[in-house]
Amino acid sequence: MGEIQRPGALYQQVAAAIRDAISAGEFPPGSPLPSEAQLIDRYAVSRPTVRNAIAALRSEGLIEVRHGKGSFVRASAAPAVTIERNITRNGSGRFSIHTGTVWDHEQEPAVYRTKTTALTGPLLQLGEGEALFGCDRLLVDPGTQTRLLHRTLTPYATAEGTPLADAPDTEPAEIYTMLTKAGHKLWWRETVRARMPLPDERTALELPDATPIVHTLRVTHGADDAPLILEELRASGDLAQLSFRIKAD
Repeated sequence: MGEIQRPGALYQQVAAAIRDAISAGEFPPGSPLPSEAQLIDRYAVSRPTVRNAIAALRSEGLIEVRHGKGSFVRASAAPAVTIERNITRNGSGRFSIHTGTVWDHEQEPAVYRTKTTALTGPLLQLGEGEALFGCDRLLVDPGTQTRLLHRTLTPYATAEGTPLADAPDTEPAEIYTMLTKAGHKLWWRETVRARMPLPDERTALELPDATPIVHTLRVTHGADDAPLILEELRASGDLAQLSFRIKAD
């Protein structure tokens, strides 16, 4: 192929040409791109120009670089895992959470004391800087190696007078059972959004470049509709999808 003639910086012209080739099916999803040397010959440009073009396509999420193997067109396969966001209760009053898979703990839950922020405070109907117990879990699906970050934030007022004060790392389903025994009739509100990960999230979830995460916020409400606990779930937007069972009130 001869030199490309388009407006814009030269690396942007090369990125656009590669993007067009991908769209035309020349490089299908999952296939490797030509080597750096082949792209230099194909577009008659310098090595830095090719590298900048590849970096631009990586930032768009169109390609991924596999160390030691080269650049590949990102495949748009079905998500590896489906996380079911269902809560059930049996006849004896115990709650269960069905996630659709059995997750292994990659490490022991981390328990700490923290405070509400501009994001978490309003969800818990608390001012900024109010005391909370926090518990972070890093979970892994053994079949697909998909990673999941789960966080529970419990206000001191919720934990007071319950076993949560001494065990804030209690599993969520057990927390629901505790709160019900304390006299609460529970209901939940969950919000879901996609966003780009923070650096620590990208590291913990082992995400490739330009991969968004699915971030859910679930608030457990009790007596007088008061918020009792906040749970956060974060997972790869490429590898995980959420499933909800919906029934009429």
